[in-house]
Amino acid sequence: MMRQVPVECDFTLHGEGPPLFLIHGIGAARDAWRFMVPLLSRHFTLVTYDLRGHGASPPAAEAFGLDELVLDLEHLRQRTGYERAHFAGHSLGGMIGPAYARRFPDRVISLGLLSTAAGRTSEDRRKVLGVVRAMEEKGIPQVLDTLVDRWFTDAFIAANPEIVRRRLAQVVETDPAVFLNVFRIYAETEMMPWLHEVTAPALVLTGENDGGCNPRLNRHIAEALPDAELVILPEYKHATLLEAPDRVSEHLVRFMGSRQ
Repeated sequence: MMRQVPVECDFTLHGEGPPLFLIHGIGAARDAWRFMVPLLSRHFTLVTYDLRGHGASPPAAEAFGLDELVLDLEHLRQRTGYERAHFAGHSLGGMIGPAYARRFPDRVISLGLLSTAAGRTSEDRRKVLGVVRAMEEKGIPQVLDTLVDRWFTDAFIAANPEIVRRRLAQVVETDPAVFLNVFRIYAETEMMPWLHEVTAPALVLTGENDGGCNPRLNRHIAEALPDAELVILPEYKHATLLEAPDRVSEHLVRFMGSRQ
């Protein structure tokens, strides 16, 4: 695959204080952070943006990988003019963040790795690649029920049907080629061989019952990073940004606020 030029991702600025770039996950957009923005913007200047092919950002001309997503982020940093910043990413965004910190270490003050994965066993890889294959064979909408069960707790689904519907609609409205491209990146990326090279202090946070990014994998991440703190939120699953925005924000403010 030929190296692509960076995509000019659409972004929004909120708040005042040290810059914090927020990186969303698969088939989402910058509004994934909407419940956290009012809390975080009291402490940081937030840069929320849409990954290439998501939200208001233009698509890429061809298939892309993690390296291209990292270059998009660096291009965005240059456009905003911030020399150094904090970076927090959810799910796939939690892979983009450390990959960025590995390539551009002088630009990173600290990291937030939220509901992401590394150190997968062969069985873990088989399961996540099975989801990709099911989407390719049956269609993305036909597999959404499986994702909802992985993302949200039963109580949240029952109490917040509109939030769940909005998240599913966002997935369906994403170009299927883009969605499968980024899901494949998430499924195939293995950070363990290089996480020890990421020197920025990192908060590693996941939900106790996150089936794809469970505490077992996050313990591997925290152990591999030279400077990391592990937080496991009891009972929650994958969609912590929507289901526990206050708790995630509290941990980010505490962790990043002491590292300026």
